Amino acid sequence: MWSYEKRLQYPVNITTTNPKLAMVIMSQLGGPDGEKAAAGRYLSQRYGMPYAEVAGLLTDIGTEEMAHEEMIAAIVHQLTRNLTAEQIEGTPFANYYVDHTLGIYPQAASGMPFTATYFQSKGDPLTDLHEDLAADGTIL
Repeated sequence: MWSYEKRLQYPVNITTTNPKLAMVIMSQLGGPDGEKAAAGRYLSQRYGMPYAEVAGLLTDIGTEEMAHEEMIAAIVHQLTRNLTAEQIEGTPFANYYVDHTLGIYPQAASGMPFTATYFQSKGDPLTDLHEDLAADGTIL
């Protein structure tokens, strides 16, 4: 169904670690208005669309959001790779590190793990599109 190019859509090349910034960026991956929720939202809602063109558009947008997930994960990885205990201590990343070390685990900056309750799919085109607009209006 998809053709995957084994490269990021936009290269990510961060050379300075920053665990505090990593936690903020992590929310863009797994938070309520993050890329993982957006991908799930669009790819689920496409089935309730009565017009093939709109369903196709939601499919395209959903797969684009998946590409964004990959870029955000690369950013978080590069912001946290090779961190020392001294760099982690006293930052919001410390609690994350206890459970996930330097692995990428989608969660909000608050520490709430990603959940599908972040998005809605009602099967009603107007309701679903309204929800899409509301969620995309709050992107970081």
